[in-house]
This record gives sequence, structure tokens and C-alpha cells, in this order.
Amino acid sequence: MNILILGSGGREHSLAWAVMQNPKCDRLIVAPGNAGIAEIADCAALDIEDGGAVAGFAEEKAIDFVIIGPEAPLAAGVSDRLRAAGFLVFGPSGAAAQLEASKAFTKQICDAAGAPTAAYGHFTDAASAKAYVQAQGAPIVIKADGLAAGKGVIIAETVADALAAVDEMFSGAFGEAGAEVVIEEFMQGEEASFFVLCDGEDVLPIGTAQDHKRVGDGDTGPNTGGMGAYSPAPVMTDAIIAATLDRIVKPTMAEMVRQGTPYQGVLFVGLMIENGNPRLVEYNVRFGDPECQVLMMRLGAQVLDLLQACAESRLAKAQINWATDHALTVVMATKGYPGTYEKGSVIGGLNDMVEDSSHMVFHAGTGRAAGQFTATGGRVLAVTARAGSLQEARTNVYAMVNDIDWPEGFFRRDIGWRALSES
Repeated sequence: MNILILGSGGREHSLAWAVMQNPKCDRLIVAPGNAGIAEIADCAALDIEDGGAVAGFAEEKAIDFVIIGPEAPLAAGVSDRLRAAGFLVFGPSGAAAQLEASKAFTKQICDAAGAPTAAYGHFTDAASAKAYVQAQGAPIVIKADGLAAGKGVIIAETVADALAAVDEMFSGAFGEAGAEVVIEEFMQGEEASFFVLCDGEDVLPIGTAQDHKRVGDGDTGPNTGGMGAYSPAPVMTDAIIAATLDRIVKPTMAEMVRQGTPYQGVLFVGLMIENGNPRLVEYNVRFGDPECQVLMMRLGAQVLDLLQACAESRLAKAQINWATDHALTVVMATKGYPGTYEKGSVIGGLNDMVEDSSHMVFHAGTGRAAGQFTATGGRVLAVTARAGSLQEARTNVYAMVNDIDWPEGFFRRDIGWRALSES
């Protein structure tokens, strides 16, 4: 098969790494890719939110299967344009991608499906939003309704902070994403990420993980796109997985069918678990980043078979083979992230890293200059290891991190702390 993956981050590097291991993959192109991806696949400069351009490129390169990584091209309807051109595609339609592109849409679907989630209000003006905050009190969660690259969520500890967050949203801090705002009850409990494949009818669980959103050790500082993750998540017991499927995922998928927008692709189910009861925090319509890195590390070559079965509506007969292993990833970011930061710093030590099925450095924001890897983004590397225990995986990852020479970078030193402190 000739395969095209759309995207340029650590998620897409890990997807490419897993897909390349499958003998069915004859040629792999990643658009636009990054410097790390270019080490294992062909990269192509392409506007991945332009469905016509992507379809034309896929036709020119005789592509058999397109895997869409990020949320933006999904929300832009690129999968619809590709399907209309006759391509096999992994990723939901533009209409179904509203499960991530609009938090208000997701809340309405959950209401109709009876899926447990936080109480909320939906607002299009600051005055009404502030009145709701004053009535509800704090802590409370302020969310930009649209896509904000993982940064449009503010957990306000005080009413004053919440009111300031409302002003920030409506003043344009998150662009069009903040033109409408959803304000939610602050849910107590432990967060976890649950991933399922859906083909419009059937659902196949493909793994659990826990992300670390806050920028600093001890879960301090502002939210980021994710500073590390591990899989599996101990809190996701068989009973909680069953409850999540029965109470949240399957009713949501059935409601999507009823509304004429059946869902096909991976569904990232963000959960808050308290006293053994899962409630939905959010849906994402793509693999999480950096959760994808630990899932791909554990799944390997079978990923291509699973994604193809999903795209071809064959999930009912698909099987997943899990090893009793653990994976952990640590994100290395440019100093200043998630605020302002400088690009172009040189990253040393990557060429000497031993990379194999249990040790990988997935690139998120890297380029090449004068033969050296450089940092081109905020989150730059996802250093990942797989082992028989979470502690061993963590030890191996931090040993790899210590071999990377990048003074302009930083990372959290406590990824996996919750699971390891409870074990």
C-alpha cells in the first residue's frame, strides 16, 4: 500500500513509525512532516487543510490510504473531500468532527444520549457568561468553544480568575475559537484518556493512557498541549472501561447515527473518574499527543491493520493484541512554552541515540539547519520507552533525556508520578 499521513507532530511521527513496521506498507509519505519523520519516510510540503490540494496530491502519488492526524483538517472537512474523490480515509467527516471542534455540540450530543458529563452553560457574550460565573461560584472551568490547539481551557480557582478568563476568551486571546464560550462545573477525581476506534457501527477499545497537562512538576503552572504520558492507566480498570463504553461511548455513537453524522475514526474519550464512576470531560476526534506516542509504542505494526479495518467498516471482526507492557513518554519543550519562546536552537545528541522497538525519540517541532536538528516549535521532542513495568520505562526514558544536549529545552521530571505513587 501507498500511505499518506497528514500532520507534522509527535503524534504523526509515532503513527508513521508504527505503520512503517507493517509489511503492507510499501511507501509512506507524511505531509508536511518534520525533521525526525524525514528520517523514516518521505515528507511533502502540502496545505493539509485544503481538501482539494490533498486529494490532488493523493491522486498524483497513487495513494491507497490516507490517515489524518490532527484535528484542524478533520474540522475543515478534508476527509469528506478525499472520500468524494474515492480514497480510503481514516478520520471522521467534518460534521462528525464537531465532537471536538465545538464543545457546545458535544454537550448537546451528551444531553441527547444521556452521557454523564459536567453541568454547563453556553454563551456568546461576556455579560451573560460573567453572570453565570457569579451564580455558580468557583472553582469553575472556562472553555473556548472551538479549536484552540489544546490551550483553550482555563481552570479558574476563584471567581475573579473566572471573570478574567471570560474577558480573555471574548477579547480574542484564542481567536475565533473563543467567540463562543462553554463554562463547566469543576469535576473532582482522577483524569484518564480512553481510546476507541469507531466505524459508524462498531466500537473497538484500543488503549488507555494518562496525560500530564500542566507545564510544571507536581502538576503546577498553566495548561499545555501535554508534557508527558504513560500507558496503560491504572485507574482504567475493566469495570470502569465497561462503564465508559456502556454509559458514554456507545450512547454517543448511537446518537451520532441518529443525527445523520455517523462517526468513523479514533475517538479520544477524556474522562474524570470519581468513586469508580466515569464522567466525560471532552471528546477529541484524533489521537492525543503525547498519548499517541505511548499507544503506538505498545501496539506497533498492528496499528495499520486496525486503522484499515476501521476505515473499511470491518471492526466487528478486528482483533487487538496487547502485551502486558508499559510505555512512558516525556516531552521536551522550548524554554518559555506555553508562552513565548525562541525558535532555532540546536539540539545535540539525537544522532547517537539508540532507537528500537523499546526506545524512540519522536519529533514534534524539529527542523534541520547545517546538518543539525533544531527546535522549531514549543513542544519539540517526545522521548519514549517501553518496558515490562512503568518504573522501568520511566527509568529508561529519563536516561535517554539525559543524553540529549539541549540547554534551551526543559521537561518535567515527574511523569508517571500518580501511577507510581499509588503502586
